[in-house]
Amino acid sequence: MLRHLDIRDMLIIDRLELAFQPGLNVLTGETGAGKSILLDSLGFVLGWRGRADLVRAGAEQGEVVAEFDLSGDHPAIAVLEGAGIPFDGELILRRINTTEGRKTAWINDRRVSGEVLRALSDVLVELHGQQDDRGLLDPKNHRAMLDDFGGLHGQRAKVQAAWKDRAAAIKALDAAEARLAEMREEEDFLRHAVAELDKLAPQAGEEAELDAKRRLMQGAEKMREDVAQAIAALGLNGAEGAMSDASRWLDGVVEHAEGRLERPLAALERAMVELGEAQAGVASFAERLEFNPAELEMVEERLFALRGLARKHNILADDLADLSEKLGTRLAALDGGEAEIADLRADRDRAQAAYDAVAAKLTEARIKAAAKLDRAMAAELAPLKMERAVFETRREEAAAGPDGLDAITFTVATNPGAPAGPLNRIASGGELSRFLLALKVCLTADAAGLTMIFDEIDRGVGGATADAVGRRLQRLAEGGQVLVVTHSPQVAALGAHHWRVAKSVEKGATFSRVMPLSAEERVDEVARMVAGDTITDAARDAARELLKGAVPVA
Repeated sequence: MLRHLDIRDMLIIDRLELAFQPGLNVLTGETGAGKSILLDSLGFVLGWRGRADLVRAGAEQGEVVAEFDLSGDHPAIAVLEGAGIPFDGELILRRINTTEGRKTAWINDRRVSGEVLRALSDVLVELHGQQDDRGLLDPKNHRAMLDDFGGLHGQRAKVQAAWKDRAAAIKALDAAEARLAEMREEEDFLRHAVAELDKLAPQAGEEAELDAKRRLMQGAEKMREDVAQAIAALGLNGAEGAMSDASRWLDGVVEHAEGRLERPLAALERAMVELGEAQAGVASFAERLEFNPAELEMVEERLFALRGLARKHNILADDLADLSEKLGTRLAALDGGEAEIADLRADRDRAQAAYDAVAAKLTEARIKAAAKLDRAMAAELAPLKMERAVFETRREEAAAGPDGLDAITFTVATNPGAPAGPLNRIASGGELSRFLLALKVCLTADAAGLTMIFDEIDRGVGGATADAVGRRLQRLAEGGQVLVVTHSPQVAALGAHHWRVAKSVEKGATFSRVMPLSAEERVDEVARMVAGDTITDAARDAARELLKGAVPVA
């Protein structure tokens, strides 16, 4: 719950420190005294969107600090953990606003974005007024409110997941059908191109190999003559014979040469080995030069076919093999497209059936939750002097979507036999206040640790009805915390803690002050609310009578 609120240089507040308490806290004061500034300041530190010109005239920046007490299982702790913010039992929110409109926020001295502040505020504070700032009157929000009331988050999450699966299945089917249609437009080209490439069966690197072979064949005639002469020069009638004779002649005299011919003979032996290798290499090359003239024609024919097909597809000849594989894959996809489409249609149908099943269960659960909410509202309206009014949660069929098949609207009939209609169109100002209070009570019954703020929820009612509203707020505050901005003496008298907001002019500047009231001061403030500016003894007596129903001020 909210413990402390420290406001500096916001609008007409220069410095204000408030220490709120558990139970029903009431703030009263004349119109224009600055009660709304307190709510604007609290909304600012919580990250709510509001007015931009909050900085007090003459100040460089405004600042608001709010301190909350959290129980060990408070949902705010999960928000803090998700944002990576340390928590050791203390929660302090601080936010500043400069005159240029720049806003900066911290949670426990960790700088955070407005988005994190708003996520935290959703589980810390609930603000409500007759103008329904939080959207109770907007039918667009009623379905989510009903789900919150019925605890249907898990079922709604299943519907959302099923809707996502359904959308993915439809997207996959649409994409496959589009691909198949595109491929069908080029089916003739694919079949012809694949047949042509399959017939040629090009291989990577084949063009260079064929070109080299062709050039070798074309120069083979001249090379054959030179190679034949080289073979002859290396053979027995050439180098081989001469080296053999030299070796034989030297062998005859080596034993008389006193070792001087051993090295020359060894070198000659090595030369004979090298000569043999040269002969073998030249002979092998000579064999390659022997070919059938028709083979040159076949090589040229394939080389030209490769280059012609490459030009046709505007690619390199070496890329023909890769193109053949790609076009073959596309043709296979085309041939297997109908089977794929059939499988994807089956997937879509299964996803649709799964969605329909969980959406139907959610609809059933919403119908039960709606009946439960209607009963809870009937129980709440009776103490608020509206026992003849009828609240009904209407469910209508809606287009399928991620949140199911239901359109939910909260309607009321204020009198028996009167037609039911939307809250803001049927109920008068006073009736609307009570309807919204009852609805707020029902919707927040399980909101543990939530500080509820009611801004003039009693506007338009008085007498016994105002007293009924105050007593409902008093019961609502039991075990929790409720802050009420009120002009009703009946409501103000029921508060456990009472502050008065007053405006004063000091040295030509206007300031708003908030003062906690003692028991006697409360008598005068409630008397003022009863009688106006002139407080009479009768008004004080009436105030004391009203205050008898209040919880004593701590």
